[in-house]
Amino acid sequence: MRFYDETSMSTMESVVTSSKGLSQEEANIRLERDGKNELAESKKRSIILKFLDQFKDTMIIVLLVAAVVSATISIIENQYADLVDAGLILLIVIVNAVIGLSQEAKAEAALDALKNMNKPFCKVLRDGELIKIKSGELVVGDIVVLEAGDIIPADMRLFETASLKIEEAALTGESVPSEKDCDVICDIEAPLGDRKNMAYSSGIVSYGRGKGIVVATGMNTEVGKIAKMLSESETTQTPLQVQLAKTAKVLSVVILAIAAIIFAASIIRYFITPTGAPLQNAIIDAFMTAVAIAVAAIPEGLPAVVTIVLAIGVQRMSERKAIVRNLPAVETLGCCEIICSDKTGTLTLNQMTVKGFYTASTGSNNIESKKADSSTEMLVRGMTLCNDTVYGGEKLLGDPTETALVAYAQSLGIDVAKLNSDYQRVNEIPFDSVRKLMSTVNESKDGTVGYIKGAPDLLIQKCTQIMDGDEIRAITKKDIQKIYDANKSMASMALRVLAVAIKKEKLDTKVLETEMIFVGLVGMIDPPRPEVRDAVETCRKAGMRAIMITGDHIDTASAIAREIGILKDGDLVISGAELDKLSDEEFQKNLSKYRVFARVSPENKVRIVKAYKTFKKIVAMTGDGVNDAPSIKAADIGIGMGITGTDVSKGASDIVLADDNFATIIAAVEEGRKVYANITKAVQFLLSANIAEVLCLFIATIFLSIITPDIMFLTPVMILWVNLVTDSLPALALGMEPAEKDIMEFPPRKTGQSMFAGKMGADILIQGILQTALVLVAFCVGCYVMETGHAAIDHKEGMTMAFITLSFIQLFHAYNLRSQTHTIFNKKFFSNKLMNISFVVGVVLMVFATNIDTWTGSDIFGTAALNWMDWIICLACAVAIIPLVELQKIIYASVRKKKLAKAFASTNQEVSGREDTKQDD
Repeated sequence: MRFYDETSMSTMESVVTSSKGLSQEEANIRLERDGKNELAESKKRSIILKFLDQFKDTMIIVLLVAAVVSATISIIENQYADLVDAGLILLIVIVNAVIGLSQEAKAEAALDALKNMNKPFCKVLRDGELIKIKSGELVVGDIVVLEAGDIIPADMRLFETASLKIEEAALTGESVPSEKDCDVICDIEAPLGDRKNMAYSSGIVSYGRGKGIVVATGMNTEVGKIAKMLSESETTQTPLQVQLAKTAKVLSVVILAIAAIIFAASIIRYFITPTGAPLQNAIIDAFMTAVAIAVAAIPEGLPAVVTIVLAIGVQRMSERKAIVRNLPAVETLGCCEIICSDKTGTLTLNQMTVKGFYTASTGSNNIESKKADSSTEMLVRGMTLCNDTVYGGEKLLGDPTETALVAYAQSLGIDVAKLNSDYQRVNEIPFDSVRKLMSTVNESKDGTVGYIKGAPDLLIQKCTQIMDGDEIRAITKKDIQKIYDANKSMASMALRVLAVAIKKEKLDTKVLETEMIFVGLVGMIDPPRPEVRDAVETCRKAGMRAIMITGDHIDTASAIAREIGILKDGDLVISGAELDKLSDEEFQKNLSKYRVFARVSPENKVRIVKAYKTFKKIVAMTGDGVNDAPSIKAADIGIGMGITGTDVSKGASDIVLADDNFATIIAAVEEGRKVYANITKAVQFLLSANIAEVLCLFIATIFLSIITPDIMFLTPVMILWVNLVTDSLPALALGMEPAEKDIMEFPPRKTGQSMFAGKMGADILIQGILQTALVLVAFCVGCYVMETGHAAIDHKEGMTMAFITLSFIQLFHAYNLRSQTHTIFNKKFFSNKLMNISFVVGVVLMVFATNIDTWTGSDIFGTAALNWMDWIICLACAVAIIPLVELQKIIYASVRKKKLAKAFASTNQEVSGREDTKQDD
């Protein structure tokens, strides 16, 4: 029900209560009926179920199947040493599950923070007496007494207010406390921030006192509605998770197809070149061969590499003041297209600051102005003395408007404590929402003076004189018009304007606020963070769009947005009330034109985020208040503020900015783009290597075995060695690559775009074929050896040379992929230290693997001893991958350059044609 559009007496009748409160008996009945004033507990799933959820990923399922099949084959063939393969795959899967499990408690953390926001106790009237009770025992109809410092325990309709101001920034986004007036009857469509006769749960009384009728408790409060939205919001997959799932599905189909082809080819070969073995044995051998090749096609190291690269990204982001709570969000930032940002505390400092002033003698001035005379000194003295700010250590405590005035005085070098000591306050009239003025009387050795500050339109009407420099004279119509013009000018810049006056005679409180001397105006605003404008411009260059979503007034929001570059000519601004009147179709039609959404509710924010997502946009939402939490959770990337942010907004977010700096988001986006680029490098590296393995095995199985049926191209141990040992270290090294210099000069990749889009798919295939050709060359050379002047076939030597060449190709090819498009000779070739280490380690391991059989007299790898010429041939074939891939990059760059030139020429021709047409006209 609504209560803000009816009187307080009507509200009392609706909830059946009186100004003396409920009886204890009635309160107990309502507590039993409606439940406690607490947020509902979400049903928690067991840790076992959460752990099992981690195994639903397609790639994980493929790896588990591979592990089971590999283990089964090892047991059937009594090759128990090969169980290491299955063990390593299971280890990779379990590590990924543990990391995923640690990210599960986000929604629960947000709800717990919401639950703990209410103050444990509140003051209520029961049976006509004031008592203190636990806020959880509050019921609808209770009368709550409010004083400065109290946290609002439930939603209530106010029926008594005395200069009451409530800090509602966490719920509405307003940067200054909301002035409350119990006698106001609000419009039925008034947004939450404009409901002056209401107090909402989680607000904080910053000034004055009041009484309210509880109209909603627990999940029925505005905060409760937010908690419900948080619990109901769906968790969506990140773009990387989607692409890896697609990759896993493609790999699964390809692997099954390869296995089927190999199996069929082996059976056909049995009938073409019979060996005399039983058909049953041939079928089993064919199945085992097919499975072995299929297992070889799986990049077992990919999940581990992706997880570790993301973890490295998390570490680097933390160094740049962005704390990542949800691991895949690191990469999601890289394809962010829309950044929806809250204004207060995110784009602005959340700190009211004096920006300008006006006096009759100096005119309008900004704070950098050096103009000073008696009237400016009196202006500063008046706004400092007529002020209730107190010192809390080094921090100023009080109303944000008043603390801003004191902070300005301090910035001028004024010792405020000494000023208050020299000008002792002897009387005062507190501010109230009817007079909209505050007055103090201060006594010093020079005499007693009254200082008055308040709303300019009301204060000016009560002034009969004006201070003009050192002179005090009668105020004229021209003076008043200049004051109004100055006030209008400041207001047009969304400044909050206060007027200051003094009085030197008749200082009795009954007449203190009459026949005053006007001194000047002072304008304040919650200013933008100094680095935000550059950050917004970087967003634009990177193909991203910055959107302001705020609960603040439309004029203030527009002024700030225009100052920082979010709002340009032709862009639209819309309020929450206007948005509520639009259908989804109407809203989405003009969605691309909106840059500022003002006076919006939490529901509006979620609707805006979801609207962008319907256009397949990747949306980031930043914020620090309770009102931001649902939209932060609904976005693809939720970004909370670490310093000013509430526990609720931080609990709902994926990333928390430790310095509350909007510019940190851009650094995080750059890191996200780099992470994705490095993951694609690792994917390209691993898959091109696996293609080479599969093609080599396929060719050996289909063709070479026709010539020599007993041939074996690579042993299972060799395949495992290449997949899990030789490939993994260089892949991790690629994850440590620094970002390309132009990474923030391109638009983000499109949602749903395949990881293999563009040239990457072709690169994997081409580079896999090149590696296959080089490995087969080494294999053929190794097989065909000269013994005592006669040619002979030595399959074991050929197999050893193929093994060495395939392993060394991976080590050299990793350097190729330090850049997927540019030549690697533009970079410092050896600047990636981890890459150099992985190369050296890879070489050492290969020397060990190829000689262990000779050293120990065993047959672990099935290798043969090679002479120095064999090693040179292997190295030559391996090194050849670098110039071949460089040639591929040159050809691609040339083709791309021709396409761009053709497109540019076509555009010029079109423009020229238009100009010719204009001239003809």
